[in-house]
Amino acid sequence: MKILHVHFHDLADERVHPRLLALLSEFTPVVQALPPDAALADVSGSLRYFGTDAPDLAERVRARAGGLHGVRSTIGVAANPMLARMLVADGPPSAVRALPDDPDAVAAFLAPLPAAALPGVGPATVRTLSSYGLDSIGRLAAAPLGTLQRVLGATAGRRMHDAAHGLDPTAVVPGGPAPSIRVEHHFARDELDRERQRAALLGLSDRLGLRLRGESRAARALTLTVRYADRTTTTRTRSLHEATAHTPALTALAYGLHDRLALQRARVRSFALCADDLLAARLAPRQLVFDPLDERARRVEAAVDRARNRFGPGTVRPAAAGRGLRSSVGDPAPGHAHQPLLR
Repeated sequence: MKILHVHFHDLADERVHPRLLALLSEFTPVVQALPPDAALADVSGSLRYFGTDAPDLAERVRARAGGLHGVRSTIGVAANPMLARMLVADGPPSAVRALPDDPDAVAAFLAPLPAAALPGVGPATVRTLSSYGLDSIGRLAAAPLGTLQRVLGATAGRRMHDAAHGLDPTAVVPGGPAPSIRVEHHFARDELDRERQRAALLGLSDRLGLRLRGESRAARALTLTVRYADRTTTTRTRSLHEATAHTPALTALAYGLHDRLALQRARVRSFALCADDLLAARLAPRQLVFDPLDERARRVEAAVDRARNRFGPGTVRPAAAGRGLRSSVGDPAPGHAHQPLLR
């Protein structure tokens, strides 16, 4: 065990996250940020220096995050980032969960979990796997590699086979770009109104697009997580037709995910929107549509980005997000009215 996946709970202020990363760097220089509320740390080079094991270091991190910053955290400790992340997702809040670096222990942990618990496995893949009776990680691990490759394709089948056996070649990259970008909106009170929910999604899509373009990256998939009044959650992931950082495309997919959930009577406490499967914007292919409205929207979007970079992120906002949702995307600068972003 040498990898820590640290999830910090209820970070109301995004500026706290860098301070928590600095806290982690006191234990190891190999820290990778996972904004807005998580991080990976490789402590293999620190164990001898501190004269302890990885779970004990994780307990120290958790105690210091709570004592110095008043932040609760859940930490998974495992042999690789995938397993550490799954431990956090599967465990109770505000705890340290450790998985011994032993094949039998790894198999026992993974076997009863649903296939959807594996990172990158969305609803479409789950449906495909379930149609073949491969609805749990244990059954995936028992399936021959050739079977998975026939069902999912050569590359995806190999990746699924390795993941079902607890194998993950991903390294912790200090200072490297996060593999995903996540933004959240917490309602002031449990929200039933569909239009206010959609306005919040518009604000999240706008923030997500701004961050993607600011980092010159594009997303190939989008994940919507809905937290309800009873603290249960629903997560849905869909792929984009092409990798993009264009806010209207992100908004359209976010609305589609929301519509598919059919939340007519659900009391929603928060939304989280995550851009997944990122790549450098220069590598993202773009279908030429020869649509003057699309080109105009992209030019306006670039102008809006320049204005925000100069005068602040609240200078220009989507019109719908401005109506009664000021806490979610920031108030406009004095003297500036809300302006719509072309759809």
